[in-house]
Amino acid sequence: MNMILQDQCFSAFVADLEQHIDPKRIISDPLRTLAYGTDASFYRLIPKAVIDVDNEQEVILILTLAQRHHVHITFRAAGTSLSGQAVTDGVLLRLSPKWDHYEVLNDGAQLTLQPGIIGAKANRILAPFARKIGPDPASINTAKIGGIVANNASGMCCGTAQNSYQTIASMRLVLADGTVLDTSNEQSRRDFCRSQPALIASIEAMRDAVMANDALRQRIQKKFSIKNTTGYSLNALIDFHDPIDIIQHLLVGSEGTLGFVSEVTYNTVTEHAHKASALLLFADIEQTSRAVTALSEAPVAAVELMDRAGLRCVEDNPAMPAYLKQLSDDAAALLVEVRANSEAELDAQLQQVHTALLPFETLQEKTFTTDPATCQLYWNIRKGLFPAVGAVRENGTTVIIEDVAFPVEKLAPAVLELQNLFNKYRYNEAIIFGHALAGNLHFVFTQNFTDPVEVQRYADFMDDVCLLVVGRYDGSLKAEHGTGRNMAPFVEMEWGKAAYDLMWQIKRAFDPNGVLNPDVILTHNARAHIENLKPIPEAAPLIDRCIECGFCEPVCPSRHLTLTPRQRIVVMRELQRQQREGKQDNFTQLLDDYQYMGVDTCAADGLCSQACPVGINTGDLSRQLRSQRNKKYQRSANWVADHFAVVAAGSRSALKLLDITQHTLGRSKLSALSKAVHTITAKKIPLWHDAMPSAARKLATVSAAAAISSSKAEVVYFPSCASRTMAPANEDSEQRSLVEVTLQLAKKAAIELQLLPQLEQYCCGMPLESKGHFAQADCMRARLNQALLAASDDGRIPVLIDTSPCVFRMQQQLDERIQLLDPIAFASQQLLPRLEVQRSPEPLAVHVTCSTTKLGQGQDLINLVKALSEQVVVPEDISCCGFAGDKGFVTPELNASALAPLKAQVQHCQQGVSTSRTCEIGLSHHSGIPYRGVFYLLDQRSRAKAVP
Repeated sequence: MNMILQDQCFSAFVADLEQHIDPKRIISDPLRTLAYGTDASFYRLIPKAVIDVDNEQEVILILTLAQRHHVHITFRAAGTSLSGQAVTDGVLLRLSPKWDHYEVLNDGAQLTLQPGIIGAKANRILAPFARKIGPDPASINTAKIGGIVANNASGMCCGTAQNSYQTIASMRLVLADGTVLDTSNEQSRRDFCRSQPALIASIEAMRDAVMANDALRQRIQKKFSIKNTTGYSLNALIDFHDPIDIIQHLLVGSEGTLGFVSEVTYNTVTEHAHKASALLLFADIEQTSRAVTALSEAPVAAVELMDRAGLRCVEDNPAMPAYLKQLSDDAAALLVEVRANSEAELDAQLQQVHTALLPFETLQEKTFTTDPATCQLYWNIRKGLFPAVGAVRENGTTVIIEDVAFPVEKLAPAVLELQNLFNKYRYNEAIIFGHALAGNLHFVFTQNFTDPVEVQRYADFMDDVCLLVVGRYDGSLKAEHGTGRNMAPFVEMEWGKAAYDLMWQIKRAFDPNGVLNPDVILTHNARAHIENLKPIPEAAPLIDRCIECGFCEPVCPSRHLTLTPRQRIVVMRELQRQQREGKQDNFTQLLDDYQYMGVDTCAADGLCSQACPVGINTGDLSRQLRSQRNKKYQRSANWVADHFAVVAAGSRSALKLLDITQHTLGRSKLSALSKAVHTITAKKIPLWHDAMPSAARKLATVSAAAAISSSKAEVVYFPSCASRTMAPANEDSEQRSLVEVTLQLAKKAAIELQLLPQLEQYCCGMPLESKGHFAQADCMRARLNQALLAASDDGRIPVLIDTSPCVFRMQQQLDERIQLLDPIAFASQQLLPRLEVQRSPEPLAVHVTCSTTKLGQGQDLINLVKALSEQVVVPEDISCCGFAGDKGFVTPELNASALAPLKAQVQHCQQGVSTSRTCEIGLSHHSGIPYRGVFYLLDQRSRAKAVP
């Protein structure tokens, strides 16, 4: 089809679709098609449109229209795929947040899931039943069920026995023509057989042909005796007789080329309570590989191989054991884990493992540990290998991770030959690691795709890899990452002509018009693996290490509103590329759109850095861009820094004015007026709502409670500027400010607090830092630092800060002599022991702020609230609330999007608890219940201890 005809077909498709779907969900602007069209692979295709689909009916409609207009459709879940199976220049269907339904069946023995649920969430749902889903990919904290099924993802402990193919009980799917099949429903199965006689007949004919062909049947059995995601799941044709069961299992691993999976039911597996791990070090890779063969007969759950080059990548990490640096160049390691249901069973299994390892010498003792911290350290070594290469690569190069499998008994010579190929093609930085128990190896190297000579080097290398894996050892070219575009040209080479022809028969039977994800799994283009390669240009030192894996996305508060950290980086790279090359195809539009999509709606909370394998904080980039934009406001920022007491007083006066206006006009009229002013002023005037704070009383009126001489003070108290400016909303039954509550609570606990003298003029500088005024923020921090040192007697007296965000900034910035007390630690360590507490049966909602998470105190806050309430609710799928200082006032849609799942989860609670005054404004507004600082709750549930 020529380009003009393609455009005409696409335009007609969109015109028809807009009659049924909100045009706002049909995205075609350059910025978002670029950003949303990117996945974790090293391929780039920009879709003509991205459509956010809400439900199965919309998928049916879209597929029906795609058939009518000959438009190509690709499905996208989380975009963590590595082989190019989730990119397209056609139409990309993206799962909206509404694909989140699940149902636990049979006391956790089964779990029904829609495709938008993240794998780790599925395991959290199953945790109370001591169960989990079988697949355990390294991306499980990000990857969604739809992608896990579509790729037949496995992982470290999954092997071939617990992947999706083996553990799916039933499936609901939509074929390319819009036909729906629910394999758990007998009526649906019968109806499908009647409505799809040609497909059923084709499946039966292929099944019978395979079963009659001994050579092909044995070939299929052998290929799937090890991990294999190259091509289609041909084992379905020999494992099952019923054509419906065959169809269900062909869909597993089909990468969106045969249909859409709208729901799956898993048979879950046991999550063992008892585990032991060992890091075994060997003199060379050959001995290591031979040990794997021996361990394959022992009761081990995981055996992860790591070569010396891989260990070298992580050895400089401060958390890593010192002995890693002392290893020779030939050394290698195995991370072995044993799991059991009881201590006795674990001990028995460990004995068998020790017996299997007796013939092998190791560089250190073969010691297994059950200590969780040590086990986690070992797994951190293993999980850090792939990102470690990404972190040290040359700017402008791509990180490639390939994924092969060999018969376990041939692992040792195969590894040596693979290392020889690295040397031959000068991939000196390449590392090898993988799930050795399944013969599954990953090798990681860096590649420059901007130079045709380098592209050819990669192509020649991959040709030799294929000859090694298939020609020498009859292994799998793709063990668990999916065929995608990466291995599509080599499917026939691995499988042979008979099996390859059978795969094309399957494709034509399911998708006769070739609408679904063309050139993925099967292609007639022998160069598909070296075309449409993704550029990774230098953009900024803060983000150049990004490998676009997408691990950051689930914690980003703007992920359903505008862009995620990965997508921000994708756009920034494209902007830099166009500017550097002077092409500027759509530079102006990208730059203009990025201001709102990338900068204004970035909460800059830093949680992305914790999820990122290489620790990139995209919020730092947003603050830098704000700094560049806000240079014209330097004088204003200087004035604010020098006159903060006036600013605080002005803020309090503005809140008082709002209080008066609300009482005068009433809530509805004030709300309407506020919306108008907010719009007219281009969002510079905050949007009022019923959770907006009232004005706090001046500190002069409450400080008498803290009139303690410094010689008697146990703690210096520095209230945050938000706490001393903002009291609860007018509608809240509690009208005391956090400062008042803190002082009264300390008095109840007989703790002598001293307010920081002249505190109105001090601030930690966070409000200015968030807007990119770094010098002014640091100036404020330095003044506060001196004041706190003086008031605390050079750090002798601890300093209480009543909100977590301020604590986090001050911990990073203040003199290390100052002992900071955050509200959680102060309540747990100093208040609780001095008070009589009455636990309440009332359910309480807890919001762990992003600062609390970064401080590592999330569980401490939950435990504190559990000491005060018998029912604690921690809402799912909410990390940062998106209020982000003043974003909740001037960009309220960010707060609304981040907290969209909140109300439904806390509607049975009477109140919520947090540790940030500004966060609590948005939480109260979007939940319908009042959120207050934890000190309020402690004050409610406690009384002074009786004097003996």
